[in-house]
Amino acid sequence: MLTTMGAALAVAGFSHYAHAQNPIVIKFSHVVANDTPKGKAAERFKELAEKGTKGRVKVELYPNSTLYKDKEELEALQLGAVQMLAPSLAKFGPLGVKEFEVFDLPYIFQNRDVLHRVTEGPVGAGLLAKLEPKGITGLGFWDNGFKVMSSNVPMRLPSDLKGKKLRIQSSKVLDAQMRALGANPQVMAFSEVYQALQTGVVDGTENPPSNLYTQKMHEVQKHVTVTNHGYLGYAVIVNKKFWDGLPADIRTELNKAMKSATQYANAIAQIENDNALDAVKKSGKTTVYQLTDKERADWVKALMPVQKDMEGRIGKDLIQSVHKEAAALGLK
Repeated sequence: MLTTMGAALAVAGFSHYAHAQNPIVIKFSHVVANDTPKGKAAERFKELAEKGTKGRVKVELYPNSTLYKDKEELEALQLGAVQMLAPSLAKFGPLGVKEFEVFDLPYIFQNRDVLHRVTEGPVGAGLLAKLEPKGITGLGFWDNGFKVMSSNVPMRLPSDLKGKKLRIQSSKVLDAQMRALGANPQVMAFSEVYQALQTGVVDGTENPPSNLYTQKMHEVQKHVTVTNHGYLGYAVIVNKKFWDGLPADIRTELNKAMKSATQYANAIAQIENDNALDAVKKSGKTTVYQLTDKERADWVKALMPVQKDMEGRIGKDLIQSVHKEAAALGLK
Protein backbone atom coordinates (compact mmCIF):
# COMPACT_ATOMS: atom_id res chain seq x y z
CA MET A 1 0.00 0.00 0.00
CA LEU A 2 2.83 2.36 0.91
CA THR A 3 4.58 1.45 -2.32
CA THR A 4 1.43 2.23 -4.29
CA MET A 5 0.96 5.55 -2.47
CA GLY A 6 4.61 6.44 -3.05
CA ALA A 7 4.23 5.71 -6.73
CA ALA A 8 1.09 7.85 -6.88
CA LEU A 9 2.86 10.73 -5.16
CA ALA A 10 5.78 10.40 -7.53
CA VAL A 11 3.43 10.54 -10.53
CA ALA A 12 1.63 13.54 -9.04
CA GLY A 13 4.94 15.26 -8.43
CA PHE A 14 6.07 14.60 -11.98
CA SER A 15 2.75 15.89 -13.36
CA HIS A 16 3.10 19.07 -11.33
CA TYR A 17 6.69 19.50 -12.56
CA ALA A 18 5.65 18.90 -16.17
CA HIS A 19 2.79 21.38 -15.81
CA ALA A 20 5.12 23.96 -14.31
CA GLN A 21 7.46 23.54 -17.26
CA ASN A 22 4.74 24.02 -19.90
CA PRO A 23 5.32 27.35 -21.63
CA ILE A 24 2.66 30.05 -21.76
CA VAL A 25 1.40 30.01 -25.35
CA ILE A 26 0.60 33.27 -27.12
CA LYS A 27 -1.23 32.76 -30.39
CA PHE A 28 -0.44 35.81 -32.53
CA SER A 29 -2.67 36.04 -35.60
CA HIS A 30 -2.42 38.54 -38.45
CA VAL A 31 -3.62 38.87 -42.04
CA VAL A 32 -0.52 39.85 -44.02
CA ALA A 33 2.52 38.01 -45.34
CA ASN A 34 5.65 37.25 -43.31
CA ASP A 35 7.79 39.47 -45.55
CA THR A 36 5.89 42.68 -44.76
CA PRO A 37 6.81 45.19 -42.03
CA LYS A 38 4.16 43.69 -39.74
CA GLY A 39 5.16 40.12 -40.53
CA LYS A 40 8.83 40.84 -39.82
CA ALA A 41 8.01 42.72 -36.62
CA ALA A 42 5.91 39.79 -35.39
CA GLU A 43 8.86 37.47 -36.03
CA ARG A 44 11.12 39.83 -34.09
CA PHE A 45 8.67 39.97 -31.17
CA LYS A 46 8.49 36.16 -31.08
CA GLU A 47 12.28 35.89 -31.00
CA LEU A 48 12.72 38.50 -28.26
CA ALA A 49 9.78 37.28 -26.15
CA GLU A 50 10.92 33.68 -26.10
CA LYS A 51 14.52 34.65 -25.40
CA GLY A 52 13.63 37.22 -22.72
CA THR A 53 11.39 34.79 -20.82
CA LYS A 54 13.93 31.95 -21.21
CA GLY A 55 11.37 29.76 -22.91
CA ARG A 56 8.59 30.33 -20.39
CA VAL A 57 6.59 31.92 -23.23
CA LYS A 58 6.05 30.41 -26.66
CA VAL A 59 4.72 32.71 -29.40
CA GLU A 60 2.88 30.95 -32.23
CA LEU A 61 2.56 33.11 -35.35
CA TYR A 62 -0.33 32.71 -37.78
CA PRO A 63 0.23 35.06 -40.77
CA ASN A 64 -1.76 35.54 -43.98
CA SER A 65 -5.20 34.95 -42.40
CA THR A 66 -4.32 31.30 -41.75
CA LEU A 67 -6.12 31.39 -38.40
CA TYR A 68 -8.63 34.26 -38.64
CA LYS A 69 -9.71 36.68 -41.35
CA ASP A 70 -10.25 40.42 -40.97
CA LYS A 71 -13.81 40.24 -39.68
CA GLU A 72 -13.16 37.34 -37.32
CA GLU A 73 -9.96 38.21 -35.52
CA LEU A 74 -11.15 40.85 -33.04
CA GLU A 75 -14.03 38.71 -31.85
CA ALA A 76 -11.64 35.77 -31.50
CA LEU A 77 -9.35 37.91 -29.33
CA GLN A 78 -12.20 39.08 -27.12
CA LEU A 79 -13.34 35.47 -26.66
CA GLY A 80 -9.80 34.38 -25.78
CA ALA A 81 -9.43 32.04 -28.78
CA VAL A 82 -6.31 33.97 -29.72
CA GLN A 83 -4.17 36.08 -27.40
CA MET A 84 -2.50 38.67 -29.64
CA LEU A 85 -3.30 40.57 -32.83
CA ALA A 86 -1.95 43.52 -34.78
CA PRO A 87 -5.05 44.69 -36.66
CA SER A 88 -5.08 47.77 -38.84
CA LEU A 89 -6.30 50.85 -37.01
CA ALA A 90 -9.43 51.00 -39.16
CA LYS A 91 -10.71 47.84 -37.40
CA PHE A 92 -11.51 49.67 -34.16
CA GLY A 93 -14.23 51.93 -35.55
CA PRO A 94 -16.64 49.03 -36.17
CA LEU A 95 -15.74 47.79 -32.66
CA GLY A 96 -17.19 51.01 -31.29
CA VAL A 97 -14.00 52.99 -30.69
CA LYS A 98 -14.57 55.53 -33.45
CA GLU A 99 -11.70 57.75 -32.36
CA PHE A 100 -9.25 55.37 -34.03
CA GLU A 101 -10.66 56.44 -37.38
CA VAL A 102 -8.58 59.61 -37.06
CA PHE A 103 -5.79 57.50 -38.61
CA ASP A 104 -7.95 56.92 -41.70
CA LEU A 105 -8.45 60.60 -42.46
CA PRO A 106 -6.89 61.57 -45.79
CA TYR A 107 -3.84 63.83 -45.58
CA ILE A 108 -4.05 64.08 -41.76
CA PHE A 109 -0.32 63.25 -41.37
CA GLN A 110 2.11 65.29 -43.44
CA ASN A 111 4.96 62.93 -42.67
CA ARG A 112 6.17 60.23 -40.28
CA ASP A 113 7.46 62.75 -37.74
CA VAL A 114 3.92 64.03 -37.16
CA LEU A 115 2.60 60.49 -37.09
CA HIS A 116 5.08 59.38 -34.44
CA ARG A 117 4.39 62.40 -32.25
CA VAL A 118 0.81 61.12 -32.18
CA THR A 119 1.41 57.38 -31.77
CA GLU A 120 4.27 57.70 -29.28
CA GLY A 121 2.78 60.55 -27.24
CA PRO A 122 -0.25 61.19 -25.01
CA VAL A 123 -2.71 61.11 -27.94
CA GLY A 124 -1.69 57.56 -28.81
CA ALA A 125 -1.72 56.44 -25.16
CA GLY A 126 -5.21 57.90 -24.74
CA LEU A 127 -6.47 56.00 -27.77
CA LEU A 128 -5.09 52.67 -26.56
CA ALA A 129 -6.72 53.25 -23.16
CA LYS A 130 -10.12 53.42 -24.87
CA LEU A 131 -9.76 49.72 -25.76
CA GLU A 132 -9.73 48.57 -22.12
CA PRO A 133 -13.55 48.51 -21.69
CA LYS A 134 -13.68 46.20 -24.73
CA GLY A 135 -11.52 43.62 -22.95
CA ILE A 136 -8.45 44.63 -24.93
CA THR A 137 -5.05 45.93 -23.81
CA GLY A 138 -3.05 47.95 -26.32
CA LEU A 139 0.70 47.45 -26.30
CA GLY A 140 1.85 49.78 -29.07
CA PHE A 141 1.56 51.06 -32.61
CA TRP A 142 3.36 49.55 -35.59
CA ASP A 143 3.85 51.41 -38.85
CA ASN A 144 3.19 50.10 -42.28
CA GLY A 145 3.17 53.12 -44.50
CA PHE A 146 1.39 55.69 -46.58
CA LYS A 147 -1.00 54.37 -49.19
CA VAL A 148 -0.94 54.40 -52.97
CA MET A 149 -3.93 53.99 -55.27
CA SER A 150 -4.09 51.09 -57.71
CA SER A 151 -6.46 50.56 -60.62
CA ASN A 152 -6.62 49.37 -64.20
CA VAL A 153 -6.95 52.96 -65.44
CA PRO A 154 -4.37 55.77 -65.20
CA MET A 155 -4.98 57.97 -62.14
CA ARG A 156 -3.57 61.46 -62.34
CA LEU A 157 -6.62 63.38 -61.18
CA PRO A 158 -9.18 62.44 -58.52
CA SER A 159 -11.85 62.42 -61.24
CA ASP A 160 -10.09 59.48 -62.91
CA LEU A 161 -11.60 57.22 -60.23
CA LYS A 162 -15.17 58.42 -60.73
CA GLY A 163 -17.56 55.48 -60.87
CA LYS A 164 -14.84 52.92 -60.11
CA LYS A 165 -15.41 50.18 -57.53
CA LEU A 166 -12.61 50.45 -54.97
CA ARG A 167 -12.01 48.00 -52.15
CA ILE A 168 -11.74 49.46 -48.66
CA GLN A 169 -11.56 48.24 -45.10
CA SER A 170 -14.72 48.63 -43.05
CA SER A 171 -14.38 52.29 -42.08
CA LYS A 172 -16.86 55.16 -42.34
CA VAL A 173 -13.94 57.48 -43.02
CA LEU A 174 -12.59 55.38 -45.88
CA ASP A 175 -16.11 55.11 -47.26
CA ALA A 176 -16.41 58.92 -47.20
CA GLN A 177 -12.95 59.25 -48.73
CA MET A 178 -13.82 57.12 -51.75
CA ARG A 179 -17.15 58.86 -52.22
CA ALA A 180 -15.33 62.21 -52.21
CA LEU A 181 -13.43 60.89 -55.22
CA GLY A 182 -16.68 59.86 -56.91
CA ALA A 183 -15.79 56.17 -56.49
CA ASN A 184 -17.97 53.33 -55.17
CA PRO A 185 -16.39 51.87 -51.99
CA GLN A 186 -16.58 48.10 -51.53
CA VAL A 187 -15.85 46.63 -48.08
CA MET A 188 -13.92 43.39 -48.42
CA ALA A 189 -11.60 41.16 -46.36
CA PHE A 190 -7.92 41.63 -47.17
CA SER A 191 -7.50 37.94 -48.04
CA GLU A 192 -10.14 38.25 -50.78
CA VAL A 193 -8.76 41.33 -52.55
CA TYR A 194 -6.41 39.68 -55.06
CA GLN A 195 -9.11 37.46 -56.50
CA ALA A 196 -11.61 40.35 -56.55
CA LEU A 197 -9.14 42.46 -58.53
CA GLN A 198 -8.31 39.56 -60.82
CA THR A 199 -11.95 38.84 -61.65
CA GLY A 200 -13.06 42.47 -61.88
CA VAL A 201 -15.35 42.35 -58.85
CA VAL A 202 -13.55 45.54 -57.85
CA ASP A 203 -11.59 47.90 -60.10
CA GLY A 204 -8.92 48.98 -57.67
CA THR A 205 -7.83 49.51 -54.09
CA GLU A 206 -5.51 51.42 -51.77
CA ASN A 207 -2.53 49.96 -49.93
CA PRO A 208 0.99 50.70 -48.84
CA PRO A 209 3.34 49.32 -51.51
CA SER A 210 4.53 46.47 -49.25
CA ASN A 211 1.01 45.03 -49.04
CA LEU A 212 0.37 45.60 -52.74
CA TYR A 213 3.56 43.79 -53.73
CA THR A 214 3.59 40.89 -51.25
CA GLN A 215 -0.03 40.03 -52.09
CA LYS A 216 0.86 40.24 -55.81
CA MET A 217 -1.90 42.76 -56.47
CA HIS A 218 0.40 44.51 -58.95
CA GLU A 219 0.02 41.47 -61.18
CA VAL A 220 -3.67 42.27 -61.63
CA GLN A 221 -3.50 46.07 -61.53
CA LYS A 222 -2.11 48.01 -64.50
CA HIS A 223 -1.61 51.35 -62.76
CA VAL A 224 -0.37 52.61 -59.39
CA THR A 225 -0.33 56.27 -58.40
CA VAL A 226 1.80 57.37 -55.45
CA THR A 227 -0.78 59.56 -53.75
CA ASN A 228 0.39 58.99 -50.14
CA HIS A 229 -3.14 60.12 -49.31
CA GLY A 230 -3.65 58.04 -46.20
CA TYR A 231 -1.83 56.04 -43.58
CA LEU A 232 -2.03 52.35 -42.73
CA GLY A 233 -0.76 51.28 -39.34
CA TYR A 234 -1.52 48.71 -36.70
CA ALA A 235 -2.19 48.52 -32.99
CA VAL A 236 -0.63 45.51 -31.28
CA ILE A 237 -3.23 44.27 -28.82
CA VAL A 238 -3.76 41.42 -26.36
CA ASN A 239 -6.72 39.91 -24.59
CA LYS A 240 -6.93 41.95 -21.36
CA LYS A 241 -7.91 39.05 -19.10
CA PHE A 242 -5.03 36.95 -20.42
CA TRP A 243 -2.57 39.84 -20.06
CA ASP A 244 -3.64 40.76 -16.54
CA GLY A 245 -3.37 37.10 -15.51
CA LEU A 246 0.28 36.77 -16.52
CA PRO A 247 2.98 36.77 -13.84
CA ALA A 248 4.36 40.29 -13.39
CA ASP A 249 7.88 39.30 -14.42
CA ILE A 250 6.57 37.75 -17.64
CA ARG A 251 4.63 40.92 -18.48
CA THR A 252 7.78 42.96 -17.88
CA GLU A 253 9.78 40.85 -20.34
CA LEU A 254 6.99 40.90 -22.92
CA ASN A 255 6.76 44.68 -22.67
CA LYS A 256 10.52 44.90 -23.27
CA ALA A 257 10.20 42.61 -26.28
CA MET A 258 7.30 44.66 -27.62
CA LYS A 259 9.19 47.93 -27.21
CA SER A 260 12.14 46.58 -29.19
CA ALA A 261 9.91 45.00 -31.85
CA THR A 262 8.05 48.29 -32.21
CA GLN A 263 11.27 50.24 -32.74
CA TYR A 264 12.30 47.65 -35.32
CA ALA A 265 8.91 47.72 -37.10
CA ASN A 266 8.88 51.49 -37.37
CA ALA A 267 12.50 51.61 -38.54
CA ILE A 268 12.01 49.18 -41.43
CA ALA A 269 8.56 50.26 -42.62
CA GLN A 270 9.67 53.02 -44.99
CA ILE A 271 12.53 50.93 -46.37
CA GLU A 272 10.23 47.97 -46.99
CA ASN A 273 7.72 50.13 -48.82
CA ASP A 274 10.39 51.84 -50.93
CA ASN A 275 11.81 48.45 -51.89
CA ALA A 276 8.34 47.11 -52.70
CA LEU A 277 7.56 50.07 -54.95
CA ASP A 278 10.86 49.53 -56.78
CA ALA A 279 9.99 45.85 -57.21
CA VAL A 280 6.58 46.76 -58.64
CA LYS A 281 8.29 49.05 -61.17
CA LYS A 282 10.83 46.39 -62.12
CA SER A 283 8.12 43.76 -62.60
CA GLY A 284 7.01 45.56 -65.75
CA LYS A 285 3.42 44.60 -65.02
CA THR A 286 2.34 47.92 -63.55
CA THR A 287 2.95 51.55 -64.44
CA VAL A 288 3.89 53.59 -61.35
CA TYR A 289 3.07 57.29 -61.52
CA GLN A 290 4.40 60.03 -59.24
CA LEU A 291 2.09 63.03 -58.88
CA THR A 292 3.34 66.50 -59.75
CA ASP A 293 2.95 69.19 -57.09
CA LYS A 294 -0.06 70.59 -58.98
CA GLU A 295 -1.70 67.15 -59.24
CA ARG A 296 -1.08 66.43 -55.56
CA ALA A 297 -2.76 69.73 -54.70
CA ASP A 298 -5.81 68.56 -56.64
CA TRP A 299 -5.97 65.33 -54.63
CA VAL A 300 -5.60 67.24 -51.36
CA LYS A 301 -8.35 69.65 -52.38
CA ALA A 302 -10.69 66.77 -53.24
CA LEU A 303 -10.07 64.84 -50.02
CA MET A 304 -9.51 67.44 -47.29
CA PRO A 305 -13.27 68.10 -46.80
CA VAL A 306 -13.51 64.57 -45.37
CA GLN A 307 -11.67 65.79 -42.26
CA LYS A 308 -14.35 68.41 -41.60
CA ASP A 309 -17.18 66.01 -42.41
CA MET A 310 -15.89 63.46 -39.89
CA GLU A 311 -15.52 65.83 -36.93
CA GLY A 312 -18.87 64.75 -35.50
CA ARG A 313 -17.92 61.08 -35.68
CA ILE A 314 -14.27 61.14 -34.59
CA GLY A 315 -14.22 64.27 -32.44
CA LYS A 316 -13.18 67.75 -33.43
CA ASP A 317 -10.81 68.03 -30.46
CA LEU A 318 -8.97 64.84 -31.44
CA ILE A 319 -8.51 65.99 -35.03
CA GLN A 320 -7.25 69.35 -33.79
CA SER A 321 -4.81 67.62 -31.44
CA VAL A 322 -3.20 65.93 -34.46
CA HIS A 323 -2.94 69.28 -36.23
CA LYS A 324 -1.30 70.71 -33.09
CA GLU A 325 1.41 68.04 -33.28
CA ALA A 326 2.06 69.09 -36.88
CA ALA A 327 2.18 72.75 -35.83
CA ALA A 328 4.72 71.88 -33.15
CA LEU A 329 7.00 70.72 -35.95
CA GLY A 330 6.45 73.92 -37.89
CA LEU A 331 4.02 72.32 -40.35
CA LYS A 332 0.58 73.59 -41.32
